[in-house]
Amino acid sequence: MSGATAGRRVSAGLNHALHDLFADDDRLFLLGEDILDPSGGAFGVTRGLSTAFPRRVFGTPISEGGMTGVAAGLALCGDRAIVEVMFGDFITLCVDPLVNFISKSVSMYGRRLPMGVVVRCPVGGNRGYGPTHSQNPQKHLFGVPHLQLLELSPLHDPRRTLSRALASGEPAVFFEDKVLYTTPEYRAGRIDDCLRLAPVDESWMMVDAEAGPADWLVVAPGGLVPRLLPAMRTALVDDEVLSRAVVPDRLWPLDLDPVLPFIDDATRVLVVEDGVAGGGWAAEVARVVYERRWGRLRHPVRILQPPCAVIPAATHLERELLVQTETIYRVLAGGDHG
Repeated sequence: MSGATAGRRVSAGLNHALHDLFADDDRLFLLGEDILDPSGGAFGVTRGLSTAFPRRVFGTPISEGGMTGVAAGLALCGDRAIVEVMFGDFITLCVDPLVNFISKSVSMYGRRLPMGVVVRCPVGGNRGYGPTHSQNPQKHLFGVPHLQLLELSPLHDPRRTLSRALASGEPAVFFEDKVLYTTPEYRAGRIDDCLRLAPVDESWMMVDAEAGPADWLVVAPGGLVPRLLPAMRTALVDDEVLSRAVVPDRLWPLDLDPVLPFIDDATRVLVVEDGVAGGGWAAEVARVVYERRWGRLRHPVRILQPPCAVIPAATHLERELLVQTETIYRVLAGGDHG
């Protein structure tokens, strides 16, 4: 790609970010299964941390609820903790300490109490891992007071995302699409000959081909970026359809104010997510868009996401169920009016 600003792999950037955070904060701890060297976790993201910071990195038994509970205790004592859940599907085992204790502790003692906890979890399909290792469970945690939901993105600096979360004093769950680990990072500037990248604010990044009105504004989380960018490029080159995408690194609390001007400039709005249909982030984005921009919308907000179904283990069936580049392209090019 001529002029591309693709850099290191996302997993390397995330690993580097964790090393920087631990070097800067001697009260930061890491808990998780198989995170010690040489493995560095199931996907190698924590590699090197146990060697560099042996007194603050702890391999744990297979107990997601237990490690999250330990993180709660560390935070209560004024420390900070990052928990690695091996697969995001197991975040349901962390719900009790996250929802009933850690998030509530921020405000239930009569004064604000910082709770510096981040739970990292790899999510998503397209790897053939089957029904219990391929989900995007974000929607099960939406709307919990004081609980931030973050998502890894190849367009964002993970150190800034994690630093903001820890500095905020409110706990967070950091969803990391597994396919992203092997994709390149992008920074502000040209992505290729067609697309450019620019920040909107500290959370939102924007990708488009040129300034001005767009045929589509696409609102999507970070895990969809590797599938979204080729769809935008093909629709532009083959069909002369100009799309603009806005991608946040924070899903909740949802703040659409920075991207409302892009909604006003677009002919149509498409919200894409990987979570199966039935509530969730895309539905909440659409609700807020309707509430804030009802009189200015030219067409209904389109939501694109998998149907409410269990993710198959067979890779060809998994691919048919999940949102792919071709799925997005068909909507942008006007060939799918569902």
